[in-house]
Amino acid sequence: MDKNNILALISVIRDKANKFLIYEMSMRGIEGLAPSHGSIFAALFMESKLTMKDLSQRIKKDKSTVTVLVDKLVKLGYVEKTRDLIDTRVVYVTLTERGKELRPELQEISHKLISKVYKDISEEEQELVVSILSKIKNNF
Repeated sequence: MDKNNILALISVIRDKANKFLIYEMSMRGIEGLAPSHGSIFAALFMESKLTMKDLSQRIKKDKSTVTVLVDKLVKLGYVEKTRDLIDTRVVYVTLTERGKELRPELQEISHKLISKVYKDISEEEQELVVSILSKIKNNF
């Protein structure tokens, strides 16, 4: 095993995971979403109203990237943006009813993805993988 191929391996895993997500969404008739929208939905499923700043921090993406992702979700009718009544610079993001309806489907897809990732991998190995990948992330 070539230890120097770790980033290529991580990249291939990410590509395969994204293809899996796109396939699963298409099988359920969920169109227009990208895998990168998943973290926004996950954050809004946990807390129904977030500022753009809080959302950026939660999903660990810069504000400009989050703005593009959220704007697409607005166009698709899954989220809405509203301004704070006191400080109009603050923008809130909330799920629409259409967005809320996706929760069971997206959670099921997420569970299927995690099951696929950890198939035939022991609990101990799972913890080790996460620990090592966390260390690698922190190295940057």
